[in-house]
Amino acid sequence: MHLLSSRRMRAVVAGAAALALVLTGCSSEETFSYTPPAQVDQKLPDDTAAQLQAAVENAMQKTGATGAIVGVWVPWSGTWVTGMGTQSFEDETPVTKDMSFRIADSTRLMTCEVLYALADEGVVELDGSVPEYVSGVAQLADVTLLDLCNGTSGIGSSEAAVRGMWQNTPERVWAPLELASYGLGKGLKEPGAAYSDSDAAYLLLGLALERASGMTASELIAKYVTGPLQLEHTSLPSSAAAAPGGAPLTGHYLPAIEGGYDCTAPVDITKLSSSTGFTDSGAVSTIEDLGRFSQAAAAQALREGKEPNQFANPLPTASDAPSWYQATGGAFLVGPLIGQHGWTPGYASASYSDPETGFTVSVVLNSSSIGGSPAAYLAWELAAIASKALAAEGQTAPEFGLPFTAEQYHDTISNLAVCATPPAG
Repeated sequence: MHLLSSRRMRAVVAGAAALALVLTGCSSEETFSYTPPAQVDQKLPDDTAAQLQAAVENAMQKTGATGAIVGVWVPWSGTWVTGMGTQSFEDETPVTKDMSFRIADSTRLMTCEVLYALADEGVVELDGSVPEYVSGVAQLADVTLLDLCNGTSGIGSSEAAVRGMWQNTPERVWAPLELASYGLGKGLKEPGAAYSDSDAAYLLLGLALERASGMTASELIAKYVTGPLQLEHTSLPSSAAAAPGGAPLTGHYLPAIEGGYDCTAPVDITKLSSSTGFTDSGAVSTIEDLGRFSQAAAAQALREGKEPNQFANPLPTASDAPSWYQATGGAFLVGPLIGQHGWTPGYASASYSDPETGFTVSVVLNSSSIGGSPAAYLAWELAAIASKALAAEGQTAPEFGLPFTAEQYHDTISNLAVCATPPAG
């Protein structure tokens, strides 16, 4: 098993922490205060901003997105936070940086934050067997809660089987175990042996945390993530179909046609049940909130100084993946950056941060037809551009490098074959 600590050690640590809280008369909620890394209060240099804008425009054009929201925070140089494009071809309302959206797989990282918080409190065991917390999955006796978080459960993914149903009936409310069953039905690989991308695993993890705590997943994320970090525009909404907030970025998918997708006829899927993603990809946020969360999560700020280290033992994302591209703890590790990327109907997003410096890039595109990879490629391209930004007056740029270039991912995005000419008639 891919475990990080023993049950006995966690019990001792949890007991000591609980005793300390009793003696001081304080709760973890009362004492926690998050201070983000010091950030130069100015915009990034004009030439850097121009390169960032060109990169986003290229990604929008290549993916069929009409709008994007981007946040780039370079603590020693400046920031670039903006909305680009329009809500749709028909609705030419400009996209603004304050619009909300579904954050897709960054929800996984929030779910793992809750797992570690409950483990720190002694509510769950990281190496507890899944059937101890979730009924109806006896075949997962050798799979632990930590396996679910780390992506090492060996469970298959559900999304390919249900994607069409999500798009055709976005208002449908899914039970998490029903949705996970599509991934479970694909068989089980050896737990702990390798990383595999499984939405079903994070759905089961959410169920386990709910049943162990007696709280809903929405309440858990509010208590252990959005509340402590003061993320006022971030939540896991109720399952009733709704837009992702009061002022949302419109989300689309493109109809499939021969040779690709019809980029001239995007389908609005802004209104959707969050149960399609639940604790895998159901949360909503804004770009400022997402950036703040990513900074804190990468730095493990919500559990500073506690063991085990959430990102200590990453595994390759695939047998042929670059050595700098790994996964664990509900996140991808991309060189020095830690974060997530993915898709949910209507949106593709990515958010990555360097835990040492606070350097952070977050992006969302309002088109989800080819998954989350384009958002990841764009985030990495933007990161490579921004990492070269000159230090502001009085600041010193740290030693900070990435194992890829902006040109590499610009070319990858440019070579995407998404849009095809609609059929005649």
